[in-house]
Amino acid sequence: MSRVRDRMEDFKESVRVAALSHGYTEAQLAALMSAFIMRKPSPKSPFTNAAIKTLESIKELERFIVKHRRDYVDLHRTTEQERDTIEHEVGVFVKACKEQIDILKNRIHEEKNGGAKTWLGIRDENSRLDLIAHQHGVVLILSERLHSVTAQFDRLRSMRFQDAITRAMPRKKIQKKPEIKPAESSKSNLVLKSDVSKLGDQEVSTAPMRVQEQLLDDETRALQVELTSLLDAVQETETKMMEMSALNHLMSTHVLQQAQQIQYLYDQAVEATNNVERGNKELSQAIQRNSSSRTFLLLFFFVLTFSVLFLDWYNN
Repeated sequence: MSRVRDRMEDFKESVRVAALSHGYTEAQLAALMSAFIMRKPSPKSPFTNAAIKTLESIKELERFIVKHRRDYVDLHRTTEQERDTIEHEVGVFVKACKEQIDILKNRIHEEKNGGAKTWLGIRDENSRLDLIAHQHGVVLILSERLHSVTAQFDRLRSMRFQDAITRAMPRKKIQKKPEIKPAESSKSNLVLKSDVSKLGDQEVSTAPMRVQEQLLDDETRALQVELTSLLDAVQETETKMMEMSALNHLMSTHVLQQAQQIQYLYDQAVEATNNVERGNKELSQAIQRNSSSRTFLLLFFFVLTFSVLFLDWYNN
């Protein structure tokens, strides 16, 4: 048995000679062969570039939160204004990432309605549906990543609110001046009565002053009690307002998460509706094929029976 000879090298040599005869140089041939060996990566679609940009923005947000975590939580490192600035920048980051994710969702709907095309022509229905499902998965992953990052900052925010509530608790109440006991007042009255003979006219002049001082002391104590109650009410109101602010932010976060889940469920419901419609079409086609096959079988058996009867009659 003759051995098979490898003619690949001869083929390469003939191709090289033909290329040189058509004006190619050795450098151009080397570049062309390297391009065949190491193919360039296919260009990324606009959706992929936008998704990568969104992921980089979310990573940048996460790095920003990690960098300023201690500055935001520790009360002795930054002021309230600086913490408000950090919170504002995080909010701007989150809003930008959310807008980018919304742009990706709108692009999915546009491609679903318009129908993407490949370089060979129109892409078939199955590959288009697979691409749309893949894009929905990418958007869902980006939404979950953004939610996990915002959840980290929500924990830091709750720690800040808890510290603010702790600091806003009622302080030590103003100490009241000790009231004059009845025993002391009676003792002073005895002293006054014993000194009536010695003081004489001086007591008559000092008694109204003592009465006025007593009235002033009573008014001062009443004002202190009223101011203390007002301070407690203000501090309680401040605590409730901080709690309401924290609950409002948590509610907005949960509403955003539920909106994303509702949008995902809506997309799944639309996809399921399309699948049901496609299934109904397939069932109707199957029913038509079944009815046509039954008609063919009946016609076949009728012709076969007629043929058997005809052959029996012909033989007899």
